[in-house]
Amino acid sequence: MKTLTRRDFLKMTGVAGAGLGLAACAGSAPPPATPTPMTSMAEMTANAAPTAAADMDALHKAGVETFVANIGKDATFWRKPMAYKMDGGYKTFEITCTEGPWEVSPGQSVAAMMYNGIAPGPEIRVTEGDKVRVVCKNEMTQSTAIHFHGVLVPNSMDGVPFITQDPIKTGETFTYEFTARNPGSHMYHSHHNAAEQVTKGLMGAFIIEPKDRSSEPAFDAEYTMVLNDSGIGLTINGKSFPYTQPMVAKLGQTIRVRHMNEGLLIHPMHLHGLPQTVFSKDGWPLTQPYKCDTLNVAPGERYDVLVTCDEPGVWAYHCHILTHVESAHGMFGMVTALIVQ
Repeated sequence: MKTLTRRDFLKMTGVAGAGLGLAACAGSAPPPATPTPMTSMAEMTANAAPTAAADMDALHKAGVETFVANIGKDATFWRKPMAYKMDGGYKTFEITCTEGPWEVSPGQSVAAMMYNGIAPGPEIRVTEGDKVRVVCKNEMTQSTAIHFHGVLVPNSMDGVPFITQDPIKTGETFTYEFTARNPGSHMYHSHHNAAEQVTKGLMGAFIIEPKDRSSEPAFDAEYTMVLNDSGIGLTINGKSFPYTQPMVAKLGQTIRVRHMNEGLLIHPMHLHGLPQTVFSKDGWPLTQPYKCDTLNVAPGERYDVLVTCDEPGVWAYHCHILTHVESAHGMFGMVTALIVQ
């Protein structure tokens, strides 16, 4: 997919707005200082509203300009499948758990727990019938374990300390092995001190593609959104607006979006202008797909949707709990956009 530039964006939008404040990005006056993105309810509440309407407008505009300027600058935002090596017939993935700062946006870092240095971790993608091996090395100060959420595995590989395995202590390694049986959108995450470890970043997408690709609807491109609301903050794929990245499609294309909620709250994901056709829940195909513009994604749930991009423009895509996305200081948190060229 062609990288969208600021020039492309301005050409499409001119000085008119689109959707939830994705407004004028052009202008001769220099923008005001970029607002610090607010990534939690506490931060949002602590920031009082600007005293003048002009100040509020300037802050909103500055955030959108920052979003536009950042397009294409974060190559890891839309996770690519993690590399693996074949070993004894197994697709072998190596994961290292670490602690450290994670940059939610440039200049704003939070204490995080990471798989292979990023939060959420890299996407693991396999095919139905594959023999899978995940080697987890723990370099954190806490013990941990990995649960493959939604994936059908033997009980001994379920990743729950003191029920199916001992916790992986600091400096130790544990190897998970199973056959990928059920295609669909799944997740992997810690199941030890999970309220802290998962929300701080020990989470990621685990996708099993069907052996028979014709069993799924056709699409031109796909995007995965891993949602979070605590730990590292109100984020999509570990970033807060305006440092999220947009989805980009050509007019007439169909995109697949995988919604995955690794947070503690429900998130009604709303797409402006274009319906979402829901065809799978928790990895299981729906016998009766349905259309919606707002899709409630509860903690632990995954939904797969198709979007037919038949209307050009910049369409806001965001959680519709408004305190997760917008304040008098502008948009923040769980906001991105679908750009149809």
